[in-house]
Parts: sequence; C-alpha cells; structure tokens
Amino acid sequence: MARFLIFAGLVLIGLGVLWMIGERFGLGRLPGDIVVERGNFRFYFPLASSIVLSVVISLLLWLFNR
Repeated sequence: MARFLIFAGLVLIGLGVLWMIGERFGLGRLPGDIVVERGNFRFYFPLASSIVLSVVISLLLWLFNR
C-alpha cells in the first residue's frame, strides 16, 4: 500500500507540473472553452482544451505503438 501511495503522489506531482506548463501555452484559455460567470458563481468547461489534449495524447500513443 505504501508503494501505491508513493506512486500516486508522484503521478499527481507530474500532472501538476504538466498543468502549469500547459497554462503557459494557453491551455485552459482557448476560444472554445466555455466560461459562465454570474455573481459569485463560475462555471468552467474546457471543451477546446480537452479536444486538443485528446488529439495530442492519441497521436503520442499512435507513435509509441508503431
């Protein structure tokens, strides 16, 4: 169980670093991302960012499986 928790922690740290790098390249603020703000309520749905990430991950997996 301890090894699993250490691995899960490292994965979360890696995802956090990738998230910070992605923000520098504009991920999360693309034109197709949906943001609704009303008063103290904010709804955020990163539609375009999700599509871009899906395409990039699909291409990487296709390249590595060749």
